[in-house]
Amino acid sequence: MARDRRRDDGAGTSHTEYDVGARVSCKATFNNQYHAADVIERKVDPKTGKWRYYVHYLDFDKRLDEWVGQERVGSIAKAASADALHRVASGGSGDLGGDQKMTRRLKRQYTEILHVPAALEELPPIDQHLEKEHQEKTKVKNIQSVELGRHEMDTWYYSPYPEPYASCHKLYICEYTLKYFRKKKTLLRHLAKCTLRHPPGDEIYRSPPAPANDPSYVGGAVTNPPISMFEVDGKKSKVYCQNLCLLSKLFLDHKTLYYDVDPFLFYVLCEKDAQGYHIVGYFSKEKNSAEGNNLACILTLPPYQRKGYGRFLIAFSYELSKKEGRVGSPERPLSDLGAVSYRSYWTREILEVLRDHKASLSIKDISEKTAIRTDDVVKTLESLSLIKYWKGDHIISVTQKIVDEHLKTIANQKNIDIDLSRLHWTPYRQEAPAKK
Repeated sequence: MARDRRRDDGAGTSHTEYDVGARVSCKATFNNQYHAADVIERKVDPKTGKWRYYVHYLDFDKRLDEWVGQERVGSIAKAASADALHRVASGGSGDLGGDQKMTRRLKRQYTEILHVPAALEELPPIDQHLEKEHQEKTKVKNIQSVELGRHEMDTWYYSPYPEPYASCHKLYICEYTLKYFRKKKTLLRHLAKCTLRHPPGDEIYRSPPAPANDPSYVGGAVTNPPISMFEVDGKKSKVYCQNLCLLSKLFLDHKTLYYDVDPFLFYVLCEKDAQGYHIVGYFSKEKNSAEGNNLACILTLPPYQRKGYGRFLIAFSYELSKKEGRVGSPERPLSDLGAVSYRSYWTREILEVLRDHKASLSIKDISEKTAIRTDDVVKTLESLSLIKYWKGDHIISVTQKIVDEHLKTIANQKNIDIDLSRLHWTPYRQEAPAKK
């Protein structure tokens, strides 16, 4: 709630004070527009004596939560348009233009565009309890930015770095070891002694070079800069993998794996230049998944997003599944961006199979050719309206013209191919216990 008393800022201007839990209108730094927001935390700036508020914008993902000065916070009336949007997201009667109604499909598209998380009441009871605990523990983002190699990145979420690092406004991270430091000079001293220039694992893939007669060529599996994949065993390189998990938590809201990394393999994607291998993203995978998952966690770091790397990581996980001779699926729940990436990958893979195999295909046939689990195939075909349920069976209802039309809509997506001749990997085998 807003307090009636006003506080003078020293310049003759008074501001209303807002309590934690108050709903306010806040001018967001990401678009300089007013949005309805909840005050999550507040503090007095020791330098200015003014209030600073940590706010969550109702219409947006937690990654946009931020500390703002009191001059950006006002009465809720300014956010009327945001409230209307929020009603639309909730299935209400916001104006969508004309007589268009908020169908489930439109609502899903809206939430994907703005990355609106599922409402707490929509979750199963046991998940509601866990979600409440998670929200309380991670409600305030602790570290605001990180410097990693040549990039400085604003963080998105809370991460459980140990103290005193968790209280730092900015962390400095070695891009080769992922060790973290509070000061730039400490990082520079570490780099002067550090001899490692790549993740501490086996390089299992390297993109092919450009043709000798066209060294500037980029396309297919050829990239500039070249990329490599490293397999890192969580048991053998525990500290590196723990540091990777802490770093990734800054950009993933529901990641829970931090310290128990022994049962996991980490596949780290890097760009290579004369200085070394620079981390782009990664995915992790259980060594022995009881549910048959081929991926536990996936992240493309913000500076490398929208370049096709996320799709490359997903495709790579399925190529490993094919080498294992099994179908796979990602561990749930997926993050909002992860769900969008997977839907895009499944759509392209399934459409290309339907295009290349003009003969009648079953759900099982598509699953075997792509290593995508059958229920993921069914959901993807349903989203494309290419499947019918008739007499207890799913029937694929598609023509070549419809497939070509769908493929045209995704033709401009960035795509990095995998040259399988350059993938050198064997499936993980559980080590036999040592004899006593």
